[in-house]
Amino acid sequence: MKKGRILVVDDEARMRHFVRMNLDLEGYQISEAENGLAALDRVREDLPDLVLLDVMMPEMDGFETLQRIRTFSSVPVIMLTVKGDEADRIRGLDLGADDYVTKPFSPRELSSRIRAVLRRVEPPKTQAEEPLAIDEDLSIDFRRREVISRGEHIKLRPTEYRLLLHLVENAGWIVPQETLLAKVWGPEYTDDSQLLRLYITYLRKKIEPDPSNPRYILTERGVGYRFFDYRKPSR
Repeated sequence: MKKGRILVVDDEARMRHFVRMNLDLEGYQISEAENGLAALDRVREDLPDLVLLDVMMPEMDGFETLQRIRTFSSVPVIMLTVKGDEADRIRGLDLGADDYVTKPFSPRELSSRIRAVLRRVEPPKTQAEEPLAIDEDLSIDFRRREVISRGEHIKLRPTEYRLLLHLVENAGWIVPQETLLAKVWGPEYTDDSQLLRLYITYLRKKIEPDPSNPRYILTERGVGYRFFDYRKPSR
């Protein structure tokens, strides 16, 4: 039974074959591209559910390819790289990647990451029909996946959306880091506190008047995060 369409982008035919062989066994429909330009065509024509994108490719590397994909598509992207450098990881996430897998990886690890990313882009069941008014400066429209900050409509990426939704649903309560990572990313990510901090930073840049002095998303050091309790009447 086919589970989804995955585009594999890598300049090494052996790597594409390795990934295709294993994901075929998982029930995915696989297409391939050997470079960045071919990948752009495949994304437009095949409309994949997810892209596995190698970073180190000649002519147009994975970062530039991702930048171009994001001009016309929000398809989930997992970056594949031989580098374990944190700066490269952050750069990919800043450009709109959804996850990052370092070569060499096992088929089991890759399959787990794919499932986790595909879960995150599914809309959660809790979706209010009307924008939620937090205060006079901030409203959240979960149905449209956007925040309205001081009159400006700002789109949320799927992972940002799920993270904010979980924080708001628990407004006034401290949510432990491990809980947020498990609920938003999956149980495979509970040790990745750096990933959570990065997405908290992304959210604060989108919703906070002053991200360096947050009003809405508060850090409880050594424990987790808390969304301020907007339901309490102001004095």
